[in-house]
Amino acid sequence: MLGGLGPAELIIILVIVLVIFGPKNLPKLGASLGKTVKNIREGMESEDSKDAKDPKKIEAEDVDVVDEDKDDQE
Repeated sequence: MLGGLGPAELIIILVIVLVIFGPKNLPKLGASLGKTVKNIREGMESEDSKDAKDPKKIEAEDVDVVDEDKDDQE
């Protein structure tokens, strides 16, 4: 099922969350969890679009690194 968790495991997790946070705080917890996931997704998307649009970063990755120690030894 979901990440290798079966229905029994999900029910146990939900019961533990209910006991820890209480029924009154579950809506707040769900809302904050949803906002966190949304922010993470937006952050990942913005980083991907920055990498694709920034030609300097692409060029910098393609440049070979020169080992300065080899020049000193010769």
